[in-house]
Amino acid sequence: MDYPNENGGLGLTSDQTEKVLQFQDLTGIEDITICRDVLQRHQWNLEVAVQEQLNIREGRPSVYATESRPPAVVNDLLGQLIYFAPPTDGSGSGFKRYFRAIVGFMWNVCYSTLITVLQLTRRLLGLEYRPRTDPLQEVMQFIQTYEEKYGCEHPVFYQGTFAQVLNDAKRELRFLAVYLHDPDAVDADPFCRRTLSNPEVVRYINSNFLFWACSATSEEGKRSMTAVRCGYFPFMALLVLKENRMTIVGRLEGHSEPDLLLQRMRTIVNEFEVNLVQARADRFEQSINRTLRQHQDAAFLESLKADQLKEQRKEERKRAEEEAKRQIEQAAREEEERKHALQKEKIDSVDKVPSEPDLSHPDAVHVVFKLPSGMRLERRFLKSHSLEHVFYFVFCHPHSPDSFEITTNFPKRVLNCRPAQQLGKVQTLEEAGLKNREVLFINDLDA
Repeated sequence: MDYPNENGGLGLTSDQTEKVLQFQDLTGIEDITICRDVLQRHQWNLEVAVQEQLNIREGRPSVYATESRPPAVVNDLLGQLIYFAPPTDGSGSGFKRYFRAIVGFMWNVCYSTLITVLQLTRRLLGLEYRPRTDPLQEVMQFIQTYEEKYGCEHPVFYQGTFAQVLNDAKRELRFLAVYLHDPDAVDADPFCRRTLSNPEVVRYINSNFLFWACSATSEEGKRSMTAVRCGYFPFMALLVLKENRMTIVGRLEGHSEPDLLLQRMRTIVNEFEVNLVQARADRFEQSINRTLRQHQDAAFLESLKADQLKEQRKEERKRAEEEAKRQIEQAAREEEERKHALQKEKIDSVDKVPSEPDLSHPDAVHVVFKLPSGMRLERRFLKSHSLEHVFYFVFCHPHSPDSFEITTNFPKRVLNCRPAQQLGKVQTLEEAGLKNREVLFINDLDA
């Protein structure tokens, strides 16, 4: 089934539109806005929404109607349509009618006051009320007894408690018809056999109402009678969500023929259907606002996460820069300490250089050192001096490299004169083949 331009008005995504159309086909609900509202209330779970709707149609309570107490029922006599038909035996006219009305009014006032006092006392004493009967069992027992006596041609009875049907009618935004049955009432049998079994009445009630019924002699029936202020039997109260409260908008007291009952029910529905329209609009607006808030919250959280990530990266960069700076400073300190230690070692190594022999000494060897900077150093050593003495002479000079090796010119060879390279006794100059006059080259190992 295709509904052009519906999606634009409902503000749905393509997936949500498809679910709305599937829900409409499965349930047969013509109003597409109702389909949308039901799916929204079930978080767009198509299977749960369809099953919930089928449960309501079959008269079973909603799986969500778990409240033990019904919502408050508003009984504003000035704001409701009241239809009364006197009993056919004449007991509802004349003095008997007024006497029964006064007695019924006094009974309702006294009963309501007594129940209120008992409830307040129970709450003050902290006592938990445990009903002697099971409300659901009483409702199911009534349905079974009704069908045994009057047959199965009747509106679909809601198979749940009064509290559950009130909550479902409020949640599903539907009219609620509450029928209280008194088997001893004069017109109980003709109302059930002729009116409630009429096909037109059954079809109209099933299409527009949740229909709940119970025996007025049961505990559950008595509680519901107090809530709806039941008067004459047969009694039917019509309720709708008005200003966010379940409100009695119509009362049908006494026997009515099928056509008259339909006329009165249609009048009430037409009069107060605007409340459902307003409630659906309010819920839709709330849904839009909730969705908007969710989008805003999601955008805020996304922005917050982005800011947090940005701040985290900024902190990481800051820590990395601080760590790099710390490492540079540490390396500089270590380098400074190394140079300081090296300088100290050079100063301490001055004492390891022997005195320079005279030029006329027969074992004197004149050595010329060429530094990497081009500077030339000259020094005389004895042939008996070790190469270690030669190393310390160069090492102590301010212009010498920190790490170096000493090589001969031709043939080029490295002299093992560094103390760290000692594997045994360090050679003397004579053993290393250095004689009268030599030229040695200093090679910077760090270059």
